[in-house]
Amino acid sequence: MGLENLNPILSALIGTGISFAGTAFGAAFVFFVSKKPSFKLQKVFLGFASGVMIAASVWSLLLPAEEYASGGALPEWIPMTFGFLAGAGFLFALDKLLPHHHAQSDMPEGPKSNLKKSTKLIFAVTLHNFPEGMAVGLAFALAGTPGSGVSAAAAFALAIGIAVQNLPEGAVIALPLKGEGFSKRKAFLYGALSGVAEPVSGVLGALIAAVTLSVIPWALSFAAGAMIYVVIDELVPGAASKHTDAGTLGAIAGFAVMMMLDIALG
Repeated sequence: MGLENLNPILSALIGTGISFAGTAFGAAFVFFVSKKPSFKLQKVFLGFASGVMIAASVWSLLLPAEEYASGGALPEWIPMTFGFLAGAGFLFALDKLLPHHHAQSDMPEGPKSNLKKSTKLIFAVTLHNFPEGMAVGLAFALAGTPGSGVSAAAAFALAIGIAVQNLPEGAVIALPLKGEGFSKRKAFLYGALSGVAEPVSGVLGALIAAVTLSVIPWALSFAAGAMIYVVIDELVPGAASKHTDAGTLGAIAGFAVMMMLDIALG
């Protein structure tokens, strides 16, 4: 599919629509599954998501950032390093300022609040989805920019990879909500809405890409830093807890799938 003649914001919405659909389809599991995933399956899901996000950070974000930074006014390592640190720092700040509750954890995080657990679960996924949406939005906006060097196939590869790892994410939100007494329809709605952060941050990424190409390596590295923060802070501890190999194998599979998509389609 050609993206060259589309508005960058529309391109970003197409891409993040694909990744958002993954969350919505995952939330739809609540209509067919009677209970939340088993302990080992949750570890596989978390590991798979971490593998996808690590591979996407390298192939879809940091390597293109290096290409954009080469030949610029600054050495390549400056926008890449400081953009990466800024992204991680931004997610760190949100992690401390936003009350949230990860599905695989017994304890809430962030400042104390009287918010319901269901609301905190949605906030946790919002934190997770913000860098993913920005990454997809940037990729699609660049794919529609002549001379950007980013192909439509590479952008679709990233969106598909994120959508695949969003499938279990939507289920991990919707199924516990059903277990807390929510109707299937309401649990599905909340699970699907947890992915809305992706189109929003995707449009933000497209707007950044539209400013000037000199900002691109900073923005790509920012998205990578935010994604790696999520992986290290949330996904890896959850996948590796209680001495099970399920999370490790899931991470290997996720990395391989995202790497295959990016190389084969990009």
